[in-house]
Amino acid sequence: MPAAAIRAVTDAIRARSAPTRDAYLERLSAQRTKGPRRSTLSCGNLAHGFAACAPAEKAELKAGAAPNVGIVSAYNDMLSAHQPFETYPAAIRNAVREAGGVAQFAGGTPAMCDGVTQGQTGMELSLFSRDTIALSTAIALSHDMFDAALCLGVCDKIVPGLVMGALAYGHLPFVFVPAGPMTSGLPNAEKSRVRQLYAEGKLGRADLLEAEAASYHGAGTCTFYGTANSNQMLMEVMGLHLPGASFPNPGSALRDAFTRAAAMRAVELARSGNAAIGEILDERAFVNGIVGLLATGGSTNHTIHLVAMARAAGIVLRWDDFDALSAAVPQLTRIYPNGTADVNHFHAAGGMAFLVRELLSAGLLHGDVRTVAGDSLGAYAREAWLDDGRLSWRDAAAASGDEKVLRPVLHPFDAQGGIRTISGNLGRAVVKVSAVAPAHRRIEAPARVFEGQGELQRAFSQGELTGDFVAVVRFQGPRANGMPELHKLTPLLGVLQDRGQRVALLTDGRMSGASGKVLAAIHLSPEAAAGGVLARVRDGDMVRLDADAGTADVLLDAAILAARPAAVLDPAKNHWGYGRELFSVFRQGVGGAEEGATILPPGPARAARAACPA
Repeated sequence: MPAAAIRAVTDAIRARSAPTRDAYLERLSAQRTKGPRRSTLSCGNLAHGFAACAPAEKAELKAGAAPNVGIVSAYNDMLSAHQPFETYPAAIRNAVREAGGVAQFAGGTPAMCDGVTQGQTGMELSLFSRDTIALSTAIALSHDMFDAALCLGVCDKIVPGLVMGALAYGHLPFVFVPAGPMTSGLPNAEKSRVRQLYAEGKLGRADLLEAEAASYHGAGTCTFYGTANSNQMLMEVMGLHLPGASFPNPGSALRDAFTRAAAMRAVELARSGNAAIGEILDERAFVNGIVGLLATGGSTNHTIHLVAMARAAGIVLRWDDFDALSAAVPQLTRIYPNGTADVNHFHAAGGMAFLVRELLSAGLLHGDVRTVAGDSLGAYAREAWLDDGRLSWRDAAAASGDEKVLRPVLHPFDAQGGIRTISGNLGRAVVKVSAVAPAHRRIEAPARVFEGQGELQRAFSQGELTGDFVAVVRFQGPRANGMPELHKLTPLLGVLQDRGQRVALLTDGRMSGASGKVLAAIHLSPEAAAGGVLARVRDGDMVRLDADAGTADVLLDAAILAARPAAVLDPAKNHWGYGRELFSVFRQGVGGAEEGATILPPGPARAARAACPA
């Protein structure tokens, strides 16, 4: 039964994680103090910490009676998803003051957008920005002035980085505060159509830019279900958002009410002392996150990010866990790129409350978990609304408002989740099947080898990509060049598939959280730059990928393959310029994709895997 599978995976994670999780909880316990954090500071330390406060707040902090809430924000006004955060600190300070506390802006973190850097050099800093954000969060909180914290972030690497940084202060309560998606713009089906026409040279740049601007047109998260909106789903189902906070639009009365409520809740949690983030994020919470990801066809990036976040809490997740859960979890949503609807349509059809209620009713989520809203996930099966201007909750809708977008457990789009692991003599890789038609989930075809997406783009523009083939794009892993997303390949390969060619992608890089209808075996581990077999594949080698059977092989005799010299990465190609030289220590120390592609924590993850190989 599905519920039994959830329990079995959870038990396996708990058992293999015991050494590192116990060590983490011991560190968490040692960080706790009786009374406000500031009581541990010297008079000089404390005076520095409140020197710029208003007189009333300074008096509160001197007395040590009021909780002090730190604000860590990824605000910048270039990126639509984070621009709304500009006004949040003032609103939060007012709400915290009303609740009897003090709020201080602790620090900012970088926030970069893969949508801006796709196909550009800056994309090679994208994945490493996550660990940089974790480091920035730790620095922001290092003054030890705070009894709780609010994390303001939305997009791809920002939320995972904030979680990883927060877990370094796992003894404190944290409430995550989103900004919401922009209102709906150009329909997703039309956007995809224009992109493919441009890729074929049938439309000009002006037409493409007009369509893109009509899609991404205002403040808020992009409305497709990529990594950013998968983040928001995760924070809710893992209990770090207030229930229903993920998808109200920026600037709406409901969104403003959520920001105010999050600030006041942080004060309550600081006083109660029983909602430490390091205890909330246990193995059950991470299983809930994976279940939510699978049930919604979420971003493949989270096969990396969830692993990295878990490691920061001493928990060892593996791709096998995703695979085992995928076999048990039905897919309940169709949100672009897995359908044509966007997250606003999902929210209107019943949204997170409906989704959580359905998964809980089927025993597919752990309901007996601690959250920022209380001691049960049941609060998240209720939808938020404004009752005479006050934030309130009511039962989730009895039925979906649109079963083309959101369905009940008894009538799913697919009996299994949308992410699978495949393995073979090439290594292990991740495939997102939720948007791939069953007819395209298996291919056996000759390899066309490229060392970067630019080479493949040039081959496409020159008309060289004929016949059936597997596009092998290597030296795109974390050690090679920071593991950029290869989203620019999606329209090109989609065009070829629509022409009747059988095509697929095999890479040690990432695809976007919006990876779509073409079979893509991604995150291949070990990567080519770390001795992976991918470095020995040549043009014309027959490659077989089968997402349904779970296999990934190059059809060569093992002795022939082993005897071949491996291709060598040219470091001069991508290790300098645009700040890439500043991240050389990251490339040298990063773990593989299946380990979360992280430099944090530096050792326990690998030690745990070595100690628990089965």
